[in-house]
Amino acid sequence: MMSSFKRKTLSGRANLPQGTRLSPFSTSTVITSTGIPSLDDILGGGLPLSCSLAVLAPDHHSAYGELVQKYFVAQGLASGQKVCIVHDEPLRFAREGIWMAGNTSSTPAQASTAEDADDEKASQHDDKIKIAWRYEQMKKFQTTVSSNSLSDDLCMSFDLTCRIPATALDAARQSARLIPIDVDIFEDGTGVIKQIEELLSNGTDGHAVRICIPALGSPHWGDMQPPTVLTLLHSLRRLLHRHPNACASLSLAPHMCTDTWGGPGWVQKVGWLTDAAISMSAFGANPSLSSLFPSHHGIVQILTLPAPHTILPASDKYSTLRGLSSAAGSMGGSGENNLAFKCMRKRLIFETLHLDLEGGVTERRTTPSSNAMALDGNMVHETMPAAVLATEGRKGSLATVEIAFERSKEVVSDSPTSRAIPDADDSLVPAKPKKPKKKVAFRSERPDLYDF
Repeated sequence: MMSSFKRKTLSGRANLPQGTRLSPFSTSTVITSTGIPSLDDILGGGLPLSCSLAVLAPDHHSAYGELVQKYFVAQGLASGQKVCIVHDEPLRFAREGIWMAGNTSSTPAQASTAEDADDEKASQHDDKIKIAWRYEQMKKFQTTVSSNSLSDDLCMSFDLTCRIPATALDAARQSARLIPIDVDIFEDGTGVIKQIEELLSNGTDGHAVRICIPALGSPHWGDMQPPTVLTLLHSLRRLLHRHPNACASLSLAPHMCTDTWGGPGWVQKVGWLTDAAISMSAFGANPSLSSLFPSHHGIVQILTLPAPHTILPASDKYSTLRGLSSAAGSMGGSGENNLAFKCMRKRLIFETLHLDLEGGVTERRTTPSSNAMALDGNMVHETMPAAVLATEGRKGSLATVEIAFERSKEVVSDSPTSRAIPDADDSLVPAKPKKPKKKVAFRSERPDLYDF
C-alpha cells in the first residue's frame, strides 16, 4: 500500500490584516506597502510588520523624508488600517497628505494608466530629437518598477497633486483609524513611547497599525542629544517586536542625518537600531551633481534592510532595482546597482542611477570647437589668443589665468655651431615638427591669498 504525501498548506492560518500579504521570501513574515512601489521593491516586497523604517534626508532645503511619510500615511488610510501620527500638529500633517487622483471617497482604487503615461511624457524632454534615428524603434530601458507589478490591494497609486479629502479624514477619525499623538516635550522621549505602548496594548481588533513619526528631532521635540535619539529608536524597535501587527516609519530632522551632528559612525548607529534604513541625499546642495544627473534629484543609499525570521533580507533575492538576483545564478553574485530618486509632478520614484542621453550632455556636438583649426601637413600651430578665466567676487575679479600657445618654428642656420654632429643622410630625413609650448601665467590682485 502506497501512501501519498501532501504539502502542508496555510488554509488553517488566521486571516491576514487588511492591506497586507505574505512575504514571497518567508511564509512567517507579513508585509505591507509603504505607498511607493519602487521603495517596496527595494525592501523586498514591502515593509514587514513588527519592523521599523528610518528615512534620512540631510538636505535642509527639501522635505523628501516627510514626503515618504505622507505616502506611508496615505497608504494606511486607503487600506483601512489604523494610522498613528506622532507630530506637534498631527491633524495638520494628515490634512496635508496626498491621495489618489479622481477619487474622493474613502474607498480607494487604482489610478488610470493614462495618468502615468502623461507623467512619463512630461519627464522625457523630447528624447526623440536627441537620440540617433536607428535607436528610436528600440525598447526603452526600464529604470524602475511599475505599479502594475504589485497587486491592487497592496499598493495604491497616489497623486502628489491631490490632497486627501476631508470626508476621508472625518471617516477615519470617527472609526478610530486615525490616532493623533502630540509630541511630548521631554528630553528622553519616554512619553511618546509610553503612549504608543498604551495604544498597542489596548488591542488592534485584527487591524494592522502604522506608526508614523515625521521629522524626529525637530525643535518641537526639545533639545535632543544623540544618546536620547538612539534610546528612542531602540525602545520603538523593541516595542514593535512584541506586537506583530504593528510597523513604524520615521524620518529624522535634516540636521540629524549626517555624522556631523552625532559624531563618527552616527548614520551607521541609526541603521543598527532600526530594521530598515535608507538615506536620500539630494543634489540641491551640489550644483555639479545636479548638472551631471539632470534627470534625478538625489542619490539613495541603503543602510539596513529588513530581515525578520530570516538570516538574509528578502531584498537580496526579490528586489529588481538592486540587481543582485539577475546575475546571481550565472556569475555567483554581482555588484549592486546605484540607486537614485526623482520627484516628478505626480509621484516620487526610486530608480537605478544612470547618465542622461549622450553621457550627460544635452546635445551632441557635431562641429569642431571654435578654437580648433584644421592645418596643413606641416603641422604648424598658429598662435592662439589667450583664454582668460576670471573668478568674479563681490568687488571684481580676484584671479586671472592666462594660457597661450607659442608658434613653433624651425630654426635653420648655416653656421657651423648649429650642428654639433654632421650627418650625411640628414638631408633625406624631414624635419620633425615641434610641439607647441604652453605658458601659464597666474595673476592675482591679492597675492596674500595665494601664498604658496
